[in-house]
Amino acid sequence: MKKETEKKTAESRVPGTGPGGGGTEEKRERGSAGGHYADRLRIGTRGASWLRQQFGKGITYFLVVAASIIFYFALLRATNLTDVLWRIVDVLKPVLYGLIIAYLLDPIVEKVDERLAPVLRARFERPEKGEKLSRSVGITLAVIFLVLMVAALFNLLIPELYKSIRDLVIALPGQMNDLVSHMNRLYSHDSTVGEVFKAAVQEGTSMVQSWLRTDLLGRVNEIMYSLTEGVINVVSELFNILVGVIVSVYILFSKEKFLRQGKKTVYALLPAHYANSLLHLAGKTNEIFGAFIIGKIIDAALVGVLCFVGISLLNIPYAVLVSVVVGVTNIIPFFGPYIGGVPSAVLILLADPVKGISFIIFIIILQQVDGNFIEPKILGNTTGLSAFWVIFAIFLGGGLFGFVGMLIGVPLFGVVYYIIQMFINSRLEKKQLPSHSDYYDEMSYVDDNGTYVRSQEPSPGKESGRRGEEGKKTDKGE
Repeated sequence: MKKETEKKTAESRVPGTGPGGGGTEEKRERGSAGGHYADRLRIGTRGASWLRQQFGKGITYFLVVAASIIFYFALLRATNLTDVLWRIVDVLKPVLYGLIIAYLLDPIVEKVDERLAPVLRARFERPEKGEKLSRSVGITLAVIFLVLMVAALFNLLIPELYKSIRDLVIALPGQMNDLVSHMNRLYSHDSTVGEVFKAAVQEGTSMVQSWLRTDLLGRVNEIMYSLTEGVINVVSELFNILVGVIVSVYILFSKEKFLRQGKKTVYALLPAHYANSLLHLAGKTNEIFGAFIIGKIIDAALVGVLCFVGISLLNIPYAVLVSVVVGVTNIIPFFGPYIGGVPSAVLILLADPVKGISFIIFIIILQQVDGNFIEPKILGNTTGLSAFWVIFAIFLGGGLFGFVGMLIGVPLFGVVYYIIQMFINSRLEKKQLPSHSDYYDEMSYVDDNGTYVRSQEPSPGKESGRRGEEGKKTDKGE
């Protein structure tokens, strides 16, 4: 009797083993029901009631109507919203600069981590210390590289720019006098044409003098205000960039943590299928932007160096200035060589017409070599766009966002193109139709039953099979 009483007492002390307890089965059920929250009171375990369903529908209708009203008033006040957005962007400029700088420096940090992290992990008892030290070394080297590149660029560009402007200002009046004298000699035999030309020159001279005396002097205060505001803006942007460098250091130190947090958030907010698609698209976007931007920077640097070597050998003036302009503008696809080459050619023509013609011939040859050999080797088909879509993306990006749009328009449109391509291929595969463009020529069609029919098989060179959602093959805009 005493033993039975002790046994019951022991059972009552163990949760779920006494009378009315569920033992291990109840513990598992409670654990699977939500751990700590399993003991909390539940409401509506048998399904939502009619009142609750109607309440949910009412909330949905209310949110839809409220969103529609907000959207309507947002359209009415689009200008104010744009101002607010630009204000937010202006406040967050240091962070945006930091993100851009971190993205550009990340390949250097990754390369250092790949080589240094395994060695340092083996030397420390705690591998985390080795990883942190490796990351610190990589970030330090990347920032030093950035500072050296910017310092070298300014050291080469600013003195040469000052010298070029000074020489141009000194030489321009003499060149204009030589031009006028040459035109006077050319038309001296024809009295009518000579008189007309002299009258035009005198009228132009009087107009310039009148503008200098009236308009220019009257707008001195406005010009000085604009110059002061411009200097303040330049100093402010330099400060934002400096803060951005500091922000980029923190981003590079914690990038894995940020990526994990972002991935966790995506899986928390979206169903698994959409979350995986979004993460795949984010990876593809990073691949396109990274390959394009880094490749264009390397290509522009090579073009700038080759331009400097060629101009120096041809003894063309303004070698450093022109090489920097040609190299920097070469980052812009397709139109970049013309944007940098035309003003450079005009500058050299003003100094020496013969050298200017030599420069034009040289820059045409250089751009042909770059477009046909250097750029394809470095970039390849990183964006998956044909030449037509590249031009389209540049026009669209430049028209919407100016110079920045011309820089990022091609990779951004490449991402949009890839999204459309994923959607179309997914729809075709659901219909059990081939997704490669080569299958849709004049010899093929889809009958009323949804069956793909082709009277002639594709040639072995064109038959590349279906493309999946991974998008490893592109149809190159065809």
